[in-house]
Amino acid sequence: MKSKPKLTGAHHPDTADSRRHFLKQGALASLATVLGSPLVFAKNLPAGMVPLALEGDLDFYDLYQKERELMILNDKPWNVETPAHLLDDAITPASKMFVRNNGQLPETPNPATWTLTIDGEGTRASKTYTLADLKTKFTAHTYQLVLECGGNGRKEFNPPAKGNQWDVGAVHCAAWTGVRLRDLLEDAGIKPNAQYIGYYGADIHLSGDRQKVVISRGVPMEKALQDESLLAYKMNGQDIPLIHGYPLRLVFGGWPASTSGKWVNRISVRDREHDGPKMEAPSYRMPAYPVAPGTKVPDEDMKIIEAMPVKSLITYPKTGALLRPGRTLSVRGHAWAGEQAVARMEVSIDFGATWQPAELKAPANRLAWQQWSATLSFPGEGYYEVWARATDDQGVSQPMVLPGWNPKGYLNNATHRIAIKVAD
Repeated sequence: MKSKPKLTGAHHPDTADSRRHFLKQGALASLATVLGSPLVFAKNLPAGMVPLALEGDLDFYDLYQKERELMILNDKPWNVETPAHLLDDAITPASKMFVRNNGQLPETPNPATWTLTIDGEGTRASKTYTLADLKTKFTAHTYQLVLECGGNGRKEFNPPAKGNQWDVGAVHCAAWTGVRLRDLLEDAGIKPNAQYIGYYGADIHLSGDRQKVVISRGVPMEKALQDESLLAYKMNGQDIPLIHGYPLRLVFGGWPASTSGKWVNRISVRDREHDGPKMEAPSYRMPAYPVAPGTKVPDEDMKIIEAMPVKSLITYPKTGALLRPGRTLSVRGHAWAGEQAVARMEVSIDFGATWQPAELKAPANRLAWQQWSATLSFPGEGYYEVWARATDDQGVSQPMVLPGWNPKGYLNNATHRIAIKVAD
């Protein structure tokens, strides 16, 4: 596991060449966050120039106010992972949230002119709302919701699966505030033939072509109409940070985070399965049947990922901890289970030969993660591993080893492990 990465070299934003590239990508307006005040006449700043106040200091961590231990997997677009030990908070702060983008960020939106349009074959007529409409004409709801990348844990698959090599930290649980999507759809008027919703956002295609849609995924109406399915305009009581979807994003707890579209300005209600970019196979799809590692699976044999599997994370202590002989060790973390609740949490120090029950708290609300804790004793000096295993309310447990291989490396929910050394 990498620690305290620093953006260095020709392709990172703390070099002159990279700064020029970064500014060309449309992030200039968001520099106001770092400067602490608006960048007046930003549009006139010549290409390649950085404000003097930021010269030598412009990088991902400063620009988006992130902890420097987050690990940058990709900067075109930004894909950034959180180490497990930084996810110890019951409610994940913005500074510790992983980032998964597919395109360039939009220029900082103007909330006064932002609109959301509801349209599609499943609506009675197209209808447009302002942000003020959403905040004043609809009841606000707040839920703590787990968002996890479908590829979280991809790095463990062998043969390797293509894509960002996430370890275990592409997950978070924040408190989201906004309008229930159900309330908005009912206000807009949906027809009996409505089957799916698909979102569209303001992010910019990596090619720079503003006519190309970066990503447009969605969910069936059954998920869209759940109480906890939100069009959110606040996160942890504040405006959503730009990199996480300001000023408006969808949040579908318990499903792949790719369904929770950012910078949303249009929702299409479909009379069929949505067919936007990244809905097609093999994106966010699994084989419909078990396959041998390395198998090429035909597109027609792939099925869309919906609810995420049961999973848990050890957030304390950090892997590699040293413990003095005779002392007990307190461990803790989170557990979640897609559409289900976690019913049982267990830990093992003998590679799964025996399991000890952990204390498990109830979720703050449906689709929030649950905190767990346990106190462990070790029989003597030496190397140990702590394994964590969650079981959902349907009796489904995490596997102790990597689950079935799949071409895109999705849905790895094997038990999380940390190393412990007991020695003087």
